[in-house]
Amino acid sequence: MEVWILFAVFVGGLVVGIPVAITLGLSSLVYLLMSGIPPVVMPQKMYAGMDVFVLLSIPGFILAGNLMNQGGITNRIIRFAQALIGWVRGGLGLTNIAASMLFGGITGTAVADAASIGGVMIPGMKKAGYPAAFSAAVTAASSTVGPIIPPSVPMIIVGALSGISVGKMFLAGAVPGILMGLAMMVTAYWISRRNNHPREAWAGWGEVARSFAGAFWALFMTFLIVYGLLSGLSTPTETAVVASVYALLVGVLIYRELRLRALPGIIIESAVSAAGILALVGFANVFGWILVSERIPQAIADGVLGITDNKFMVILIINLLLLFVGMFMETIAALIILFVPLLSLAEAVGIDPLHFATFAVLNLMIGLTTPPVGVCLFVCAGIARLPLAPVVVAIMPFLLTNILVLLLVSYIPALATWLPNTLMP
Repeated sequence: MEVWILFAVFVGGLVVGIPVAITLGLSSLVYLLMSGIPPVVMPQKMYAGMDVFVLLSIPGFILAGNLMNQGGITNRIIRFAQALIGWVRGGLGLTNIAASMLFGGITGTAVADAASIGGVMIPGMKKAGYPAAFSAAVTAASSTVGPIIPPSVPMIIVGALSGISVGKMFLAGAVPGILMGLAMMVTAYWISRRNNHPREAWAGWGEVARSFAGAFWALFMTFLIVYGLLSGLSTPTETAVVASVYALLVGVLIYRELRLRALPGIIIESAVSAAGILALVGFANVFGWILVSERIPQAIADGVLGITDNKFMVILIINLLLLFVGMFMETIAALIILFVPLLSLAEAVGIDPLHFATFAVLNLMIGLTTPPVGVCLFVCAGIARLPLAPVVVAIMPFLLTNILVLLLVSYIPALATWLPNTLMP
């Protein structure tokens, strides 16, 4: 009885628009009170969920991304991407996707990508003659690449939950992230050819070289992060601190666009963002503990294995479940609640944990662009000053493209496992 009340309060909170973290906490508290469990269990389980060393890297990467963004990174990356491919039909759409791929290697969060790239690209594309809905859709779709290409906040969460090496998780996302970006570029080019979208003039190799020189220090951060993890010189948490110091030095001394008087505001903004994520982790850990105590994960596994124990069918069922959950639930909450039970199910049919973790994260990233709770959709529709409906229609080809990449990664494990197993055996 109590578990049904738990789900009723949780779903009801989401329906009326209560933030996911608060909904998780409220439903968990109601369950504890109804079950006669002392409420003191709640802060204990919250703290246990947040007391994981690798989670300290989240504030560091968020701070590094904000420092680089305030220090002039966005315009430099967009300029470099436009110099490379802006001359193709629909070039600004392709530039948008390429910029998100490059930008994702710094922030690790899709919403930051959508807001930063979208704030520049959506008005620019509209001014150049692109439909507003297409401009918003391509920005929202490409922002999901950010948490796939390293670094990645969701993959840090997965590492904390499962014990899988965060360094391996980062590398596992590289090939799928590039595949997603390239597939979306093909889609954007096809749409642009059909609708005769504008094209920019070729700026010449000189502009390519100049724009690369301008963006070099920003792009070098990705190499710094990956090298630190691969070489064993630093843990993910230490790498995040190094990235923050590097971003500060580049913004102040090299780009000279980051003012020291702006630092308090940037630190506060980063702290608020990180605190929101960690609060979500804490509340979701309480919710997840309740599900485990009620043997819900075991029931899910038994239910699926009762239908089929075929590995390929189980992958399909997991994908359908995560795509559905991603339509309604925030990514990190969904990972904390569902990842461990679904990992047990995946291992029961012989799916490699690293492979499963990669396509699970990829799956929930797609959820950021699906209605009714696609956060990146709302961000980009707001920037484009459009209602949600036309943006949803315009993003459908990109959603289909991303789902195709998801299926490839799901059924070809080497796309996720080859690079980490080669570089970090």
